[in-house]
Amino acid sequence: MAGKRIAVVLFNLGGPDDAASVRPFLFNLFNDPAIIGLPGFARTPLARLISSRREKSAQANYAMMDAGGGSPLKAETLKQMAALDTRLAALLPGDEVKSFLAMRYWHPMTEETATDVAAFGPDELVLLPLYPQFSTTTTQSSLKAWVAAYAGPGQSRAVCCYPRAAGWIDAQAKGIRAKLAEAARDHPGRSMRVLFSAHGIPEKLVAQGDPYQEQIESTVAAVAEAAGLTDWSLCYQSRVGPMKWLGPATPDAIKQAAADGVGVVVTPIAFVSEHIETLVELDIEYGELAHEAGVHPYLRAPAVGVAETFIETLAAAVVDGLGRTGAAPFGPGCQARWKACPFQDEGAAA
Repeated sequence: MAGKRIAVVLFNLGGPDDAASVRPFLFNLFNDPAIIGLPGFARTPLARLISSRREKSAQANYAMMDAGGGSPLKAETLKQMAALDTRLAALLPGDEVKSFLAMRYWHPMTEETATDVAAFGPDELVLLPLYPQFSTTTTQSSLKAWVAAYAGPGQSRAVCCYPRAAGWIDAQAKGIRAKLAEAARDHPGRSMRVLFSAHGIPEKLVAQGDPYQEQIESTVAAVAEAAGLTDWSLCYQSRVGPMKWLGPATPDAIKQAAADGVGVVVTPIAFVSEHIETLVELDIEYGELAHEAGVHPYLRAPAVGVAETFIETLAAAVVDGLGRTGAAPFGPGCQARWKACPFQDEGAAA
């Protein structure tokens, strides 16, 4: 008997391919109502203005990475996709499983991928965000775009989050322990603090029902326990605009570490692959800040990338999703009580 044809759609934000695509990428980003919550007639011209004003500074930042003036995010995600396909082929040998990449703000964008998936003609679809923690600014935006774009065949379901999935937590903990071992080897006797740095969002989004902060805190607590940490703190990076964002800010946490006389291992707790927020913001900008403040050593744990246990988590989330419909989390960590949570009604009724 022929097996099923299964499409796995991986969601990520995307990044520009080169210097020329920085401005249109920024426009797509700021023109998303999940990012700037204004009506289209006001949001679109504002997005044009912001992308124009930020183009040169953003190009300079992207030029710092060895990615041809663009972002390494797509290449990193394609590696994850290939590793996932290999794992799923072993788990579902009787089925034809193919992963697709759907980027939110640059190619391959959601509409392009929807066309490719429809041509594949799947019997089943699993929508799998590469955002472990759910937010209206990431997962919800990607899911909405997919629903609007896809008109092909197949029964669909979504993995809405996996903030405490075992393999994701294990991969994070291993990266941190390796950096702490490096610090102990090269700086014996030096006290170290782990800073969990997550991408920030405005506080008002949490007040409106976004579960992101709670899920970040859940991830951090699980990783800290798995890594056996005694000195750690959560902080948030990448703030833009005048609104009050979740805090404390990562630069402030670095300055506090300097005041306390401890070294730092910073780990990207909401990112699963290397890109501008890790390679430039954490490594270069915050690295320079740490040096100026007197933090020594300043080390950074890598994003999980294709770590075996992380890929196993993604594959397990796919297999788990095939047994249901709708949106649901994989593993613990979702409280299903936030207004924006797509699993809220089902979770509350369970």
